[in-house]
Order: sequence, then structure tokens, then C-alpha cells
Amino acid sequence: MKKILLFTICLLPVLALCQVPTYYSGINFNADATAIRSQLTTLITTTHTTDLPYTSSAFDTWDAVKQTDENPDNDTEVLLFYGYDNNDNDTQTDYTRLKSLSCHTSGCIGKWTREHVYAKSIATPSLDTDYPGAGTDVHNLRACDASMNSSRNNRLYTSGTGDAHIISSNYFYPGDEWKGDVARIVMYMELRYPSQCPANDIGFDNNTYSTEIPDIFLEWNAEDPVSFYEQQRNTILEGIQGNRNPFIDNPYLATVLWGGPTAENTWGTFATTTVTTTDIWEIYPTPVKDRLYISSITEEPVKAVLYTMGGRKTEVDIVNDEFINVSNLQTGTYILLLTDKEQHTQSFKVVKE
Repeated sequence: MKKILLFTICLLPVLALCQVPTYYSGINFNADATAIRSQLTTLITTTHTTDLPYTSSAFDTWDAVKQTDENPDNDTEVLLFYGYDNNDNDTQTDYTRLKSLSCHTSGCIGKWTREHVYAKSIATPSLDTDYPGAGTDVHNLRACDASMNSSRNNRLYTSGTGDAHIISSNYFYPGDEWKGDVARIVMYMELRYPSQCPANDIGFDNNTYSTEIPDIFLEWNAEDPVSFYEQQRNTILEGIQGNRNPFIDNPYLATVLWGGPTAENTWGTFATTTVTTTDIWEIYPTPVKDRLYISSITEEPVKAVLYTMGGRKTEVDIVNDEFINVSNLQTGTYILLLTDKEQHTQSFKVVKE
């Protein structure tokens, strides 16, 4: 049964509170959701200036994935999509693997290959890897254990919990750690190749929030925040292909375009507007020196993030559901985002004395 939201999100963004990255400087975020989507599609298409060959003696997708999926803790390894355990004596569930153990022939047990997150055969027409194009877009390719890749096959994504596993014979849950990554890749493919790779064809769920995106992808995008790993590969891919995944840069863009649970607003750019006559929380005092108190009207916040006006974020602790200690913050103006367990978000301007 789907949750009943306490409020709906206004799809019209308001004036920026933090600077948007220069990559998006040509986007009019004051437009409506349809216009913003069209502009983003144009942006990620026109800046996609390099199509890589799938396999080649020249620089190809193998070379790109070795860079984009590099283990941040060990530059000789890649992180394995859907992976979760290096210590269970089962190579299929491995979390990391040496870059050198890529599989280019048969007999791939214990080796890694390239997973098409949006499965090749599900696209219409199928994603072709014989020539550079949609099938070789590295935003959709992740390093993955070969056996895990075969296990997922072309199964549709659906809801679940825990680690990656097959659900019945036709569906697959990517795992709690990877579900947000999947959602943001699927939404990128929806924007970049809208007629060939519609999100509805790769996910099995209701369309409560949007007719274009299954609920799971909007929920996963909100529940599983962007990792350093995703940020790393997005920047590397811009250098290789020329374009970026907007939903990694700011997951809240999905909320703007399609609604659903409020995703993290990593830019602090869009204020959340509700249709209720009262807000969820109040904060005081501001300006503040040491303790910023939170007064709850309906629901206690479970997460607090402070953004500088330059867009840098810092998670801060909520003490006894009552206040945030800001005594160590430098003097200046910040944006505070509070989130409750239902992913409702409210933003505040905070002045630190």
C-alpha cells in the first residue's frame, strides 16, 4: 500500500539559494517541469560529444569503466555493481575486483564485465553495441561480476529489501546500496533516449506519482542518496563523453520533473513549497550563536543538512530532537534542510553570528 503524502510538492522552482553548477547555466529553472525536462534533454544530448566504441584497440568502454568505477579506496580495483560481500567465498556477491580481471571471452567466473543498467534487450530498438551510440553510453554501463550480471540478465527492477537478489523469475532487486544509482541511471536514460529507453519499460511498479516514471525509481532516488562514487564517475564521464547525469548532480531534479518523495536537494536551489497552511517545523533563534532549536508541529525531523551559500553541504546532528549545535560553524549565512522519516523536507535560511 502506498504512503499518503502529507503534502504535495510544487513543481515550479523558486529563486536560487546556492549557485547552480556552470554546466547548467543555460537552463531556466523558473520554467515549468515540462520545459525544464526538454532543456535538460537538449543539454545532455548536445554536450554528449564523444561516442565510445564498445570494444576496440583504441580507448573504449572497458577503458572508461576502469576509470569511472574505480574503487575510491584502491585504484587497482573497480567496485562491482550489485555487489555486497567480499568475505562469503562467493565471487558472485563480491564488492570489489581487480581491474585486470575483466572478462573478454568465455569462462568469466571470478571476473567482471560491463552491466547495462537499462538492459539492452528491453530498449526499443535494442541497445546496439556494434557501433558507438546509445548502447555504449557509459552513463548506463557499470562494472559488475560476470555471474551477477548473468543473474540479473534483462529482468525488470522491482521493489525489495536487503542485498541484490532475483524476485520471482522476471524481476530483480538491485540492493539497498545500489538502488539509488539504478534510479538515477534509468532517469538519465529516460531523458537522453526518451523513445528508446522509457523508464516504464525497465521497472515494475505503480505509476502513482508520474505516468512516465515507475514509483520505485522516484522512491529509490530519495531513499538512497548520491554517493561520492557516483559523483566521481559523473565528473570523469564529463571529461570522457562530454555530458553529465543531472540526477547525480542534484537528485531533487527528479522531484521537480516527476514528483514523488522529496529527494535531497544538493544545490539548495529549490525551496520546497507545500499546500498546507502551516509548515512542519519552526527554528529559532536566527541569527544564532550556539544552539538552533527546532519546534515540531507534526513530525520530528530525522536528518539535518546545512549548505553554505556556495553549495557545500555538512550533515549536522539533531540533539534529543530539540536543537542543532552550530557553535563550531563559521560566521555566515547557511541553508538548513530538515527531513522527516517520510522524506518530507523543509528549508530555512540560517544566519550564524
